[in-house]
Amino acid sequence: MTQTTPQPTKSRFTFQTLILLLIPVILLAGVITLFLTTGGGLELESAAPVETLDVERYTLEPNEITLHVRNTGPEQLTIANVIINDAVMPFTVSPSVDVPRLGRADIHVNYAWSHGEAYGIRVFTSNAVPFDVEIPVAFETPQPDAKTFWSFTLIGLYVGVIPVLLGIFWFPSLRQLGRRTMTFLMAATIGLLIFLGLDTLAEALEFANEVPSAFQGIGLIGIGGVTTFLILETISRQQAGATGDESQRRLAVAFIIAVGIGFHNLGEGLAIGAAYNVGEIALGTFLVVGFIIQNITEGLGIIAPVLRDKPGIGRLAVMGLIGGAPAILGAWIGGYAPSPFLAVLFLAIGAGAIFQVIYEIAKLVQKDLEREGSVLSGAVVSGVLSGMLLLWVTGLLIK
Repeated sequence: MTQTTPQPTKSRFTFQTLILLLIPVILLAGVITLFLTTGGGLELESAAPVETLDVERYTLEPNEITLHVRNTGPEQLTIANVIINDAVMPFTVSPSVDVPRLGRADIHVNYAWSHGEAYGIRVFTSNAVPFDVEIPVAFETPQPDAKTFWSFTLIGLYVGVIPVLLGIFWFPSLRQLGRRTMTFLMAATIGLLIFLGLDTLAEALEFANEVPSAFQGIGLIGIGGVTTFLILETISRQQAGATGDESQRRLAVAFIIAVGIGFHNLGEGLAIGAAYNVGEIALGTFLVVGFIIQNITEGLGIIAPVLRDKPGIGRLAVMGLIGGAPAILGAWIGGYAPSPFLAVLFLAIGAGAIFQVIYEIAKLVQKDLEREGSVLSGAVVSGVLSGMLLLWVTGLLIK
């Protein structure tokens, strides 16, 4: 008896299939419309208006304070009054005092503020709902010009590019070490990246609290992180299938490490630029010095996978720039237009990239251990712990 192999059925998308897919959607829209028009039969009205006005940031210019706000409530609201330090102030709103749901507006207040003073501002809507914002230290907001542009560029260079490149300068000396020491350094890189990944997630969660609730900051972290991880994993598998060259695979891992660290440094630049933007000069300087000391270890993390190879000075320099230069972009954004939304998105992408790289390096370390005939060595355990402890100790200079 001959056994016939069943042939796979071809999928056909017809007009009838489209109708069957649309019927539940149409019925759902009808149910929602029915509920909105009848109120579900409850016939209840809200005892008080539900309004939410988020002050995303404020800018100070001579004799003027501008509040950049967004309506994240369920309905349109109207801005009615502005009070500064218990005094009712004249104001204008652009584009309009009527702010639609998820709409943005700029509230301009003519006010002769004094440098270094603290101010409390309360904004009232037409329904007498108050929203408060505190200015702890009055400081003229940096404006995009050649001087401040160059200053923020220098900050990014100090924080990101220079320390990462200095860490890469360890490459010639580390190449002289033995195989077991290189395994230790690879494991230390895993520890460094685990700490960086967790720190990046913590920073993303901190910024998520500042994102208007309507934009669901926690969900944004999940989308950015998971999407980045899956994209990089797909690229990695394609590269592994295209070439069996281990040196090329290690070089690709090093470049991905640089990308992940680059997004992390972008977040650091955002934090520093935002600190300078609101006049917290001491905090900004403190962060710069701390990040300079900490980020030299990131250069070590970038070169660890390629210590057995000869990637060339040009590639090492490019990886250093990929890892460090985003700090400049972060300083620009944080200094001129700090945005919690962008901060959450960038940090989430960085976290996803970092954790994908951890997975890649772990596979490389596993291959090395299999060649040596061991499952888990002391070099791996001590390396992971040493990498995490190194960043924890240098982090004491920042936190």
